[in-house]
Amino acid sequence: MKLSFRVNSKIEVLDVEPLTPLIEVLRDRLALIGAHQGCTGDNCGACTVLVNDVPVYACQVPVCQVDDAEVRTVEGLTADAERLAPLQEALAKAGATGCGFCTPGMLMIGLALRQRQPRPGPEELRELLSGNLCRCTGYEAIVQAMLEVME
Repeated sequence: MKLSFRVNSKIEVLDVEPLTPLIEVLRDRLALIGAHQGCTGDNCGACTVLVNDVPVYACQVPVCQVDDAEVRTVEGLTADAERLAPLQEALAKAGATGCGFCTPGMLMIGLALRQRQPRPGPEELRELLSGNLCRCTGYEAIVQAMLEVME
């Protein structure tokens, strides 16, 4: 099946099996390896990307569902590959990245929230991040760093 969608502002046209998970297309076909495949069962959030500005688990979305859609991955947080996005800088500065496996998903959740509500409260942020597992930082550093950027 031939699909066309925009990934990080670049139009991609691919011939792909329609039920292929989006995470596989991003990582294997488009070499966008920032979203991590951790659980393949919507349990960890490491594969979170934005589809039409809505956070989704890319391991659970068949690529046919993004036909004519806008997909944004962690690689698309900034147009300048030499600079970090504000959310990335905040997490790094706060030491909120731990091993880094969950970081791309956390960043995409933070971006989605920032676009929807520029000044969220800590409870709202914690609620949205609750679907993204982190085994290193205990979440508090992540929440505090994101809240500082969003103020």
